[in-house]
Amino acid sequence: MTVGLRIALGCDHGGFPLKQRIASVIQSAGQIVVDCGTDSSCSVDYPDFALKVGQTILAGEADRGILLCGSGVGISVAANKIPGIRAGVCHDIYSAHQGVEHDDMNVLCLGARIIGEEVAVELVRAFINAQFTHEERHVRRLNKVLEIERDALAGKFAK
Repeated sequence: MTVGLRIALGCDHGGFPLKQRIASVIQSAGQIVVDCGTDSSCSVDYPDFALKVGQTILAGEADRGILLCGSGVGISVAANKIPGIRAGVCHDIYSAHQGVEHDDMNVLCLGARIIGEEVAVELVRAFINAQFTHEERHVRRLNKVLEIERDALAGKFAK
């Protein structure tokens, strides 16, 4: 585990009840929380917080991110629209670390209404402790993903 990772943490109202527990887990692991909101359980729109976390990572103000919403799906879809962000919904420990190790996932998305608090804690720990392997096959596959992203940005998939 790298100590001192800066983790951008964001959620909508569905993820808010779990946010403080996740923040304490990040801090107790020796990492730094970069709070990207929301700060209450009042209804808000998940894309706003996916964008804040993504921008924080891309600006170099955070190394990775964790996003919470009710299912994890909506906030993951929004985050993955941001070039440079590789977000995955993970509700099992293997995916939470394997996504980083094999796919260089930089944002963990959790469904606060889907998983319990203790499972969420273990997923966050697995995500924080994982590192990209840099094995040839993983680098090759990641480069293909990045090529898809570049082609999309260049308009190669436009109708």
